[in-house]
Amino acid sequence: MENILDSVTLGIVLRLFIAIVLGMIIGVERVWAHKTAGMRTYALVAMGSALFVIISDQMISYYSGFSGMNPLMMVSQIVVGVGFLGAGVIFNKDSKLVGLTTATGLWVSAGIGMACGLGLYSLAIIATALILFIFIVLWFIEERIKESKYFKNDHMDGI
Repeated sequence: MENILDSVTLGIVLRLFIAIVLGMIIGVERVWAHKTAGMRTYALVAMGSALFVIISDQMISYYSGFSGMNPLMMVSQIVVGVGFLGAGVIFNKDSKLVGLTTATGLWVSAGIGMACGLGLYSLAIIATALILFIFIVLWFIEERIKESKYFKNDHMDGI
């Protein structure tokens, strides 16, 4: 039996853990904003994406001699799978589309998980900070625009 706590395994655990933490950080903001997908959902999407990238990465070393083997195919399917997940949170409510930001947040969290799976921690951390900027700072800016008299006048003209 192989040693489960060797340096390779510990590196994989670190990749998964960082993906979980970054996903949770994004999820905290979503909980504060009273959205349907929260800490657990974002953490699972980020960790799951990291897991599939790690599996793909490990497959490269096992199947490098086989022609036609492309481990990136698994990575590309993450985008499809998360797109399906995102489609499940988008719905119509009172003639308005709801859940688009949540769906795109999950989609980008998958990218953060993929970055962690590849060991690109700086990229994952920067992307997490940018997502939080979008979710928090841009939300305040959007609210100010919606409250402005110019938005209300223009918005009413289109109805």
